[in-house]
Amino acid sequence: MNNAIYLDRDGTLNQDDGYVHKIKNFQLLPDVLDALKLLKNDFKLFIITNQSGIGRGYFGIEDVKKFNNHMIKEFKKEGIKIEEVYICPHNPDKKCDCRKPNIKFIKETEREFNIDLKSSWVIGDLYTDIKMGKNSGCKTIYVLTGHGKYRKNQLEENGIIPDFICENILEAAKTIIQNKNLN
Repeated sequence: MNNAIYLDRDGTLNQDDGYVHKIKNFQLLPDVLDALKLLKNDFKLFIITNQSGIGRGYFGIEDVKKFNNHMIKEFKKEGIKIEEVYICPHNPDKKCDCRKPNIKFIKETEREFNIDLKSSWVIGDLYTDIKMGKNSGCKTIYVLTGHGKYRKNQLEENGIIPDFICENILEAAKTIIQNKNLN
């Protein structure tokens, strides 16, 4: 079986200035490349992202795919492989089965990539990322980048306790390496 890291996109990997979808606004957060390089040999890497701007009509799915493809090319230049990017295009009112904290995409990877969820991790800056991880049986890391610092109270309000809270993705990667045998 394979181990996985499920990464949130906006606020975890790239700068989140609200409904990010244009390549010209693409900006990785500090230390993202170093963090993913630490993880790439022991884990399959996936991105799961809620993109309600599509459902709200702010931009199209093709805009998001172009943005994601640009990000993946930047990772590839550094020898980092993202297995798949999963996009929920719905706005929160839609009540779909793919919007985080639902685990549809994690279950798909479990089957398709033979993932051991108990040895896998979710990293994100919103309580919905952490709840998705908890719902799927993964270990979780809440990062204080993006919305993390300002919405940390939502964890407690929603009864969600991450396994770890880290300043950023590099600290998260180091925490995973130190605790990768934790079950």
